[in-house]
Amino acid sequence: MDDVPLLRRTVALLAAAVLALAACAAPAATPQSGGEAPGQPVTDSGFVCPEPSPRLPVTSEELNLFVWTEYIPQDIVDCFELVYGIKVNQDYYSSTDEMYAKLSQGALNYDITQPTDYATALMIRTGLPQKLDKERLPNLTNIDPAFAVVHGDPTGEYAVPYQAGTTSIVYNAETVDPAPAAWADLWNPEYAGRMVFIDDSRVVIGLTLISEGLDPNTTDPADLEAIKPKLHDLVKAVELFDSDSPKTALIAGDAEMGVLWNAEAMLASREVPSYTWVFPSEGQFNWADGYMILAEAPHVDAAYAWLNYSLQGDVFWLMLRDFPYSNPNRAALEYAKANQPELYAEYINSPMTNTPAENWAAGHWIEDVGEAMPAYDQLWTEV
Repeated sequence: MDDVPLLRRTVALLAAAVLALAACAAPAATPQSGGEAPGQPVTDSGFVCPEPSPRLPVTSEELNLFVWTEYIPQDIVDCFELVYGIKVNQDYYSSTDEMYAKLSQGALNYDITQPTDYATALMIRTGLPQKLDKERLPNLTNIDPAFAVVHGDPTGEYAVPYQAGTTSIVYNAETVDPAPAAWADLWNPEYAGRMVFIDDSRVVIGLTLISEGLDPNTTDPADLEAIKPKLHDLVKAVELFDSDSPKTALIAGDAEMGVLWNAEAMLASREVPSYTWVFPSEGQFNWADGYMILAEAPHVDAAYAWLNYSLQGDVFWLMLRDFPYSNPNRAALEYAKANQPELYAEYINSPMTNTPAENWAAGHWIEDVGEAMPAYDQLWTEV
């Protein structure tokens, strides 16, 4: 009988050893969401998908997005598909002109698009979106009141805030001398062939107007005619127009400076820290993008589920990781501060992403110029 306790202790020690070996052999779980609950789906990248809060009723089985290239984190798409069982189809555009042309010509199969501010006003004026039912978007309360109304939608009836930011000048401080300080500096012959610009006619025409002391939203044909030679010279000096991924040319060294969106500059600086952001002395361009549900959307219930899920703080913080523009979602910033402190610190401490108030106040907005738009299109075509 004295051998029985010894036998039990031996068996217990062997069992403990087996469990320890199994734990060592199993891969360590490193959920990117900050925690994992049993049964939560996980994306291919290892991101643990938050549950919808709240979960909206949906019967649609798919959702069709018409959105900017490189603007939605893949983990958000994958999580929405996993938690709702809805297939997300995406078509992409790389310029506002491309987006508006396709929608205005009758592309009726899309549910949601992402216009920037002046296109937001244009789309409302031409009847392309439907009014929002905000009762179906309880997570709209996560948006900072300062960003609650998307520029171009003054009543806030059509656009759900997505991202905001600035369009300005970035340059490699190690290779570019002299450093640019104003829009007017872009005509310096030293910069010719070294610049990448976003493919946005209104921005390029607008900065040319500003450099001459004119209104970037002028409706006077004489103003546009007056800047034609100067605009031609600037376009000739640009090495590349790219709205898909302008940071790529900067990182590769194919360009050393440019005019682009703030997150593209931030992503370039992560790879090449010498890239420096400049607020031109004449004032940069401010912008704000929003989601819109299109008037003929075939899957409205899925559209509301997508919007409300995206607005969750434990989902939208992914924008800081993948596309660090100026984030309008307070809940996302609070989540990042608590769970992703390094990412939050990078965002909050950089003028690229967290625009100083005085610079934001000095910025220009591109506006819908109404019946003058064909004159802008004609000028851009000619140069």
